[in-house]
Amino acid sequence: MSTMESIIHIHYLSSTLLIILVFLSPVMATSIGVNYGQIADNLPPPEKVVPLVKSMGATRVKLYDADPHVLKAFANSGVEFIVSLGNEYLSDMKDPDKAQAWVKTNVQAYLPATKITCIAVGNEVLTSNDTSLSGNLMPAMENVYAALVNCNLDKQVSVTTAHSVAILGTSYPPSAGAFRKDLVTCVTQVLDFHCKTGSPFLINAYPYFAYQADPKQVPIDFVLFQPNQGIIDPVTNLHYDNMLYAQIDAVHSALASIGYKNMCVQISETGWPSKGDANELGATMDNARKYNCNLIKLVSQKKGTPLRPNSNLNVYVFALFNENLKPGPTSERNYGLFKPDGTPSYPLGFSGITNTVSTNSSSGSSSRSGSGGSSTPTSWSPQDGSSSSGYMSITSDSGRVLFCWKSLILRLHIVCCLMSLLFSQL
Repeated sequence: MSTMESIIHIHYLSSTLLIILVFLSPVMATSIGVNYGQIADNLPPPEKVVPLVKSMGATRVKLYDADPHVLKAFANSGVEFIVSLGNEYLSDMKDPDKAQAWVKTNVQAYLPATKITCIAVGNEVLTSNDTSLSGNLMPAMENVYAALVNCNLDKQVSVTTAHSVAILGTSYPPSAGAFRKDLVTCVTQVLDFHCKTGSPFLINAYPYFAYQADPKQVPIDFVLFQPNQGIIDPVTNLHYDNMLYAQIDAVHSALASIGYKNMCVQISETGWPSKGDANELGATMDNARKYNCNLIKLVSQKKGTPLRPNSNLNVYVFALFNENLKPGPTSERNYGLFKPDGTPSYPLGFSGITNTVSTNSSSGSSSRSGSGGSSTPTSWSPQDGSSSSGYMSITSDSGRVLFCWKSLILRLHIVCCLMSLLFSQL
């Protein structure tokens, strides 16, 4: 065989192998994340929650702790986790030994079976108006990260903290986004940490609160992703047809204004309550359905914001369940996508668990008992038989790995043909 024939032969083989790899690769789509809070006494055991999370196509879950029952239940599920250190533990994390012990007990012990990818140290600390708490934030983050380095886990587990959108002093128009002047120093320290460790900047953004505070000035369609005229930023000339995008881009602008233009931003919480007190305008089942279903549809389209059109949205919906023991107004107990029995709180575009799941009544936490069995989630079809329900239609496949059996059989058949052709050339 001549040199030229050898080159052609190698090129042919490599091309054939590439085609085989393409045909064997599943089609991926952007997935939604979900917050899994447990301030309730009627939630199903974590074993029952695994198929529930999968039924909505979620591949990412954020906890507000590092619940061992949950982390064990989701072992080998493929679901990625953000585990959290509550604000009450930040002072303890100033001690490197305690930080090391926490990481070993709550993170290292569950890897690699449970895919813990991030640790959120504290929640909305900088807007808590507690100077001692905010003073503990950076030492805690640094010690937790150092503990990950000591365990050789820093390349697979990141460290961050979640902020309220109230960290902004200016948010309108989006191009004028700026951090509160009294928080710039603290924010800069956090951002320097993110740059050093490669972790994301987390924001909790709730257009619901903006609407509730000023319903006469904030159009309901603008906050619910419904058709509306939107707004045009006078500086960038960018058009915004929903408030969440405007809030996110205000954060991007605030970051750019202090020198962190390329910082990765993720939305660690956003949602809408399905019920509220008499003075909680907009907290209705229909509005919650529109907000969350339209949000999930947008995320599945893999579109960014007007200012960052090529950056996929990384969003965690708040929350998985209604939490009946949360303090505060009625809305606080009614953000859940699902009821404790595993059925949707309202038509969501995915079925939930088809059989009622068992719950218990132990005070203050979810059930820790029960079998690991569960019913198989079914595909969703429009529950009202029409497309006029006021929200974009979605399917339970949004955000999943789409790899159906018919497609698999067809691909395997093609691969067999290609393999036969390949070996005939050897």
